[in-house]
Amino acid sequence: MALQHKRASLQALIDDALAETPPGRVVWVALSGGLDSSLLLTLAAQACRRHPRPLHALHVHHGLQHAADGFERHCRRLASRLGVPLFVEHVAVERDAGLGLEGAAREARYAAFARRVVPGETLWLAQHRDDQAETFLLAALRGSGVRGLAGMPTVREWQGRCFARPLLAHSRAELEAEAARLGLNWIDDPTNRDEALDRNFLRLRLLPLLQARWPHAAQALASSAAHATEADSLIDDLAAQDLAALGGDAARLPLAGLAGLSPARQRVLVRHACRRLGLPTPPQGRLATLLAQLEARPDAQAHVAWAEAEARIWRGGLHLLRRQPPPRGAWPLAWDGRSPLATPWGKAEATLVPDEGGEACLELRQREGGERLRLAGRGSRELKRLLQEAALPPWARERVVVVWHAAEPVAALALPEGRWLAVAAGWSAHPVSSG
Repeated sequence: MALQHKRASLQALIDDALAETPPGRVVWVALSGGLDSSLLLTLAAQACRRHPRPLHALHVHHGLQHAADGFERHCRRLASRLGVPLFVEHVAVERDAGLGLEGAAREARYAAFARRVVPGETLWLAQHRDDQAETFLLAALRGSGVRGLAGMPTVREWQGRCFARPLLAHSRAELEAEAARLGLNWIDDPTNRDEALDRNFLRLRLLPLLQARWPHAAQALASSAAHATEADSLIDDLAAQDLAALGGDAARLPLAGLAGLSPARQRVLVRHACRRLGLPTPPQGRLATLLAQLEARPDAQAHVAWAEAEARIWRGGLHLLRRQPPPRGAWPLAWDGRSPLATPWGKAEATLVPDEGGEACLELRQREGGERLRLAGRGSRELKRLLQEAALPPWARERVVVVWHAAEPVAALALPEGRWLAVAAGWSAHPVSSG
């Protein structure tokens, strides 16, 4: 009777998860072809027959091993048998991206999710309790903080999409029992036996030892991850309150306000602000270096960079921003003032035309220093002074280009956003100049 209850509860769990998805929107199942995802798709198909909802399966073909084509064939057979549309995304895993093979494959997989799953839709992932236990151990061994120890969330928003793991509270043994009852077939990934991969080593060597001594080890580790999730939520709430108290601008944290917080709350706030901005959070060492510079002298221009992000201290604020890619191409650039503007710093939506009409032969150059513009009602002004008046940060000044006409500077443009900082008399710019 207890076993039958577990079987019924597993299907009921999927039915309940389906009820939580937006009506009329597609529910996707990430289908690898293994036990977990094959079972999830089967239970989802049964739930959608009782409670009609559009259901699609998504298989990501990594192309990392000869067996990959076999995974795809299995997924096609299963989806066909269940009457579920299957979409296959072929990806190229960047082995030299510095993320390791597992990390690079994950990046490629999530890029495939973003291409196929539309914002507002739900994607179900098939991780279970044993996976959560492994994730907790890996995070602990890497010295992760509370957020890392929290492991995989049951539900989270990602770029407007809902990612959910409805099986996360159940063990692999329960999934195996249900799959056997349903007579399911699945594909075992041969790389799952490769103990050179950290997760496999934990699964094949360490967890069996722990469970031999403590039979409920996986459940206990997953429970610890749940406690960490709760603690992380409280910490995030505290950081949100601190951010609001400091003005609410995640991109600029006032130094005076930061100085009034304890070092622990400073660290939490900077990480929280980075997440708000969609930036990677700084590793522990980089964050310590950054916070150590909060007491820098007022005229100092401290700069700390990590991954695709950077932090700069300027005019009493800690500025968090995305690192701009290096320029691609060379200066100067010829421009007619009307055509789409493609520069070494990226594309910009901007136009610049003479007030008297007609064609203009313009040239874009990087700043060299000493440029002056004749402004309407203000006369000749040094560009350096105009940039200071515009309160343009020093790092943004590096991307200011000067537009020349007939050997005379007529405008200054901030890239890559295409914002006019100054426009000389006799010229009209769009968007409207702020100078």
